[in-house]
Amino acid sequence: MEADEIRNFVRDMLELRPRLSAQYQNWIYEQAVIRLYRAFENLILSCLIAAINNDTRQLSDVTDVHFPKHLNDKVFRYIIVGDGHFNFRGGSDLVGKLKKFLLKDHYLVEEVAEQTCRQALERLSALRNYAAHDSETSKKRALKAVDQKKINQAGAWLKSQGRLEEIMDKLDKLANRIYDRAPLLVADKVRLR
Repeated sequence: MEADEIRNFVRDMLELRPRLSAQYQNWIYEQAVIRLYRAFENLILSCLIAAINNDTRQLSDVTDVHFPKHLNDKVFRYIIVGDGHFNFRGGSDLVGKLKKFLLKDHYLVEEVAEQTCRQALERLSALRNYAAHDSETSKKRALKAVDQKKINQAGAWLKSQGRLEEIMDKLDKLANRIYDRAPLLVADKVRLR
């Protein structure tokens, strides 16, 4: 599900069911942030695979292992995630993961490291985890990410004051900046919308 579909999902659910309880509305926003995290995760993984495949010297320089000029995307996916999946715990962790495969002056690393999107990445990750796990640990991370002393549910926080939209807008801007800097071969992978 991409960003526009997530926006439509939230809007349609709230319009179709105007008498939804506050709890049901919270669940809509929690589902939305989980889907947004997944879409962003897939976007960054696709960009990383494309960026490495576009210039394997990046990976060779970081790892000190020579890689052929081009390999199948599945090979790069395996190099990045192995048998697992790609995930991150906020902006700093994401930048660290990117630096395992790309040089620090690579456009993808530079754009994700920008301070303008750092808060959105921290909130996306922490609120997604709180929505998915509802544990004390995830709640503490969410409280820190939103800089508040109290939070009942991730969905309740997200639906208030257009906060989900704000996160989505910042991630859209990040995706657009990556798209603008990416070579044509990579640019077709950059779609959050």
